[in-house]
Amino acid sequence: MEITTKPHAAILSSPGMGHIIPVIQLGKRLVDYHGFHVTIFIVASNESSDQSQLLQLHAYKNSLEMVEFPAIDIANLVEPNANVVTRLVVVMREAVPALRSAISAMKCPPSVLIVDLFGTEALCLAEEFKISKYVYVATNARFLSFSLHVPTLHELIKGEFADQKEPLKIPGCKPVRLEDVVGSILDRSSQQYYEYLRICKQLRLGDGILLNTWQDLEAQALASIQNVQVYPIGPLVRPVKPDGLKGEMLCWLDKQSTESVLYVSFGSGGTMSVKQITELAFGLEQSQQRFIWVLRKPVENNADASFFSAGKEHDDDPPSKYLPDGFLTRTKESGFIVPNWAPQIDILSHRSVGGFMTHCGWNSVMESIVNGVPMIAWPLYAEQMMNATLLTEELGVAVRSEVLPTKAVVGRVEIEKMVRMIMEDKQGKGIRERVRELQCGARKALSEGGSSSNALSQLAKYCSTYTSYGK
Repeated sequence: MEITTKPHAAILSSPGMGHIIPVIQLGKRLVDYHGFHVTIFIVASNESSDQSQLLQLHAYKNSLEMVEFPAIDIANLVEPNANVVTRLVVVMREAVPALRSAISAMKCPPSVLIVDLFGTEALCLAEEFKISKYVYVATNARFLSFSLHVPTLHELIKGEFADQKEPLKIPGCKPVRLEDVVGSILDRSSQQYYEYLRICKQLRLGDGILLNTWQDLEAQALASIQNVQVYPIGPLVRPVKPDGLKGEMLCWLDKQSTESVLYVSFGSGGTMSVKQITELAFGLEQSQQRFIWVLRKPVENNADASFFSAGKEHDDDPPSKYLPDGFLTRTKESGFIVPNWAPQIDILSHRSVGGFMTHCGWNSVMESIVNGVPMIAWPLYAEQMMNATLLTEELGVAVRSEVLPTKAVVGRVEIEKMVRMIMEDKQGKGIRERVRELQCGARKALSEGGSSSNALSQLAKYCSTYTSYGK
C-alpha cells in the first residue's frame, strides 16, 4: 500500500559558507517547490557568519530544520600545515558517526541522503538505511568533468602532474592547463592528493550528481559527462533581502550613478599580503572609479590558510593599518571600506554596482551572473583558477590579470587597467552585454518549465516515489 508520508531529505554540508549557502538554497527549493521536509546537517566551524545564517534558517519554515554538529578537533589527525582540502575531508570523515546517530534517532527517517563534495564517505549510510543517495557538487560542470576523469589520469600519468608539459586532456572538454588544476593533485606524496583522488572515485557511488549550474551555460561540459546521472539545477543563490542593506552603506550607494561602483571582495577565506593590499589600493585609487572594498586582515601565507580561521581574524585594528598612508582620506568620496564581511548579494543587486572583483568562488560567480554584473577574476585557491578560465575564455564575462595572484603580486598599473576595462572601456560594455544574456538564461532555467526546474523536479519525483514504494 502506498505511504503518503511527506518526502524527507537529509543533506550533509561541509563547514564554510561557500559550502553551506548552496546547500541551504537547495533545501529551500525542495521545500518550496516539491513539498519536502528537509534536515540540513552542518559541521560547526569558526566562521562567525555561519551562526547568523543558521539563526535565519531556524525562522524559515517548519519543513526546513538545521542540525549543527559540534566543531571537530582534528589537530591530531592532520599535519599543522595541512591545506583546506585535507582538513575538510578529515572533518567530514569524523562526522559520519554523528550523522549515523542523528538519522537513527529521527522519528521520520529520510528517503534520500544528499552530501556535498567533501562528504562522499557518508554515502555508505544510505546503504545502511536503504535510502537513495546523491552528491551535490555546488560548482560547475567543467570541474565535475575534470574530477570524474582524475582516477583515469592517476593511472595514465606515472610522474607528477606538475611535470607534464602539455595541458591535461579531458574527454569532451577543452584541455585543462596545469596552472588551472586544483592544487590537490600536484603532489602525489601528499595526503591531500589521495583524499581528492578518493573523492573523485566516490562521486560515481551515488544515484546521481547535482550541479549548481544550468544546461545552456555549460552544454558542452555537461555532454562530456558519461556513465553518471547529472542534474544541473542551478543557479541556486541567496535571495536579495529587502532589508539587507542599511545605514551608511545604503545611503552611499544610493547617491552613486547607475553601474558606477566596483565591488571588491575575495570571499570568507580569501586573504592577501600587505604588499598586495597596497598595490590593490593604489590601483583602485588610480582608476578613479568608485568602489566598495571588503577588506580582511592580511596574511603572508597561502590564501586558503584562513579558511578554518575565518571569523577569528576580527581585531581592533582599523583598516588604515593595512592601507597606504592617506588612502582613506584621498578616497573618502569615491571609496567605501567594509571590514571583514558585507551582505554581498544585496550589494550586487544594487543598481549602482557595475563590476565585481572576485576570487571566483562559484557562489560568487553565480550571484554576479544572476545580477548581471561583469567580473574581474582574482582566483586564489581550490577550483577558482579553473573557474576564472571558464569566465574569461569561454563565457566572456570577466577579465583577469596576466599573472596569477597566487604566483606574484599584481601591480597597481595592471589593476587600474582591469578596473577601467570593466567599468568604462568599450571591451567592458561587450562583457556587460554578455553577462546580461547569461542573466536572462539563468532566470529561464529556474522558471517553470526551465531546464533546471525540470531537472530538480525529476530528482524530487524519483525521491518521492522512493518514499512511497521503496527502491
